[in-house]
Parts: sequence; structure tokens; C-alpha cells
Amino acid sequence: MSPHETLHALVRTDMPVLSPDTPIRRAVATLVKEHASGAVVIDDSGASQGILTQKDCFRPSLNASYYQEWKGTVADYMTPDVITLSASSDVIAAAKGFLNHSHRVFPVLDGEQLIGMPRRCDVLGRLVELG
Repeated sequence: MSPHETLHALVRTDMPVLSPDTPIRRAVATLVKEHASGAVVIDDSGASQGILTQKDCFRPSLNASYYQEWKGTVADYMTPDVITLSASSDVIAAAKGFLNHSHRVFPVLDGEQLIGMPRRCDVLGRLVELG
């Protein structure tokens, strides 16, 4: 096992994927049900449009708890400018990404196509194995 192995072994493909027009209430429920810290938002062609994180969900959830009404879609609350990792990135690059950013997941793309997402705990676990 090498620190320069690509992320393929750590990428989770069973993460939730949302579309920009998904109602925000359904998206929040999906993240909660799946215990996911985030979901990639993709368009009809499969290209990444952004990410919806648990943090992004707090505003609509608080508004809904106060006004008793859910409003909006994923596109209204997602983070469109996502930091991603390339499919050719290695474990060290992923670890540096987690060190430099507060993200819990990074979408891994092969060109514009989503492969999956490694979680912060998966990368940390691999570093422990390597050390």
C-alpha cells in the first residue's frame, strides 16, 4: 500500500446524488436518512453542478421550523463552486485537501463525471495504515 495510490480504493460510490431541482425538504431528509455529510448535485448529463452539505441544509431547516413551511430546491441552497479531486489524485493529495479545507467529503471526478466521494475518516484511516 503506497501513499501515492489513487483514491479509487477509498471512493464511496453509495453516496446520495441529487439534482438541482430536487425539493430541499426531500434533499435534507435524504442526507439525514443516509447519515451523509454531503451529496453531489449533478445535472441530467451526469456533470457535477455543486454539492449540498449538512451545513447548507441548516438555513432551510431553521426557516421551516420557524415558519412551518419548506421552500426552495437544492439549487437554491447548494454550494456551486465545489473543490473536487481528480480521479488520478492520490491519498496524500486528498489528505492535504482535508487539512486545508473544512470539508468532510470531496467529490472525485474523472473529467466532469462523478466517480464518488472519499470521506475524511476514510483518508485518515488510510494514513494510519500507512504510518
